[in-house]
Amino acid sequence: MPHHPSHRLDPRNPLVLDTRELGRRPGSMRPVQLSAPAPEGLGIVDLIGVPVGAELVLDLRLESVMDGVLVSGVVTAPVSGECGRCLDDVSDTLAVRIQELFVYPEASTDHDADDEVAQLQGDHLDLTSTLRDAVVLALPLTPLCSEDCQGLCATCGERLDDLPDDHSHQETDARWGALAGLLQQTDPASREET
Repeated sequence: MPHHPSHRLDPRNPLVLDTRELGRRPGSMRPVQLSAPAPEGLGIVDLIGVPVGAELVLDLRLESVMDGVLVSGVVTAPVSGECGRCLDDVSDTLAVRIQELFVYPEASTDHDADDEVAQLQGDHLDLTSTLRDAVVLALPLTPLCSEDCQGLCATCGERLDDLPDDHSHQETDARWGALAGLLQQTDPASREET
């Protein structure tokens, strides 16, 4: 039983493309260049991603093939988040290659429905899921403000890159506290002060 999308596509959505011009003639091709606002979910929660509404630049090619329409090209998007080591803001531009076959509903098989193959709905296709998959997979799991970021001091929480090289903290392990007290009692300098 072919898989049919449960909702109708909105042709006014900039990520919904009309393929009518290809005419279901295998071999016909159409370039598409457009800008669109980024939908929700193009990122790794609370770490890094494309801000909702940020401008996506799509440079695509739509090709008619026997079973549907092959979409391929590059999507460029701004990304922002925070450094995984020092928590400073990180921003960059990400360019991601996409390629997805959107099959005609009549070309779908039961196997395709199980594999969640992208389908055309009439003459329209929705790039949202394809973009989400490509962008999220291209994002770094640990974004860095710079490759040599040292992170934060475990004691005071300051950025190690902003601190002097000899930055340290005098810490006494509580288990050695009694011995430290004995050391002060036997230290001649501490006896002179008393």
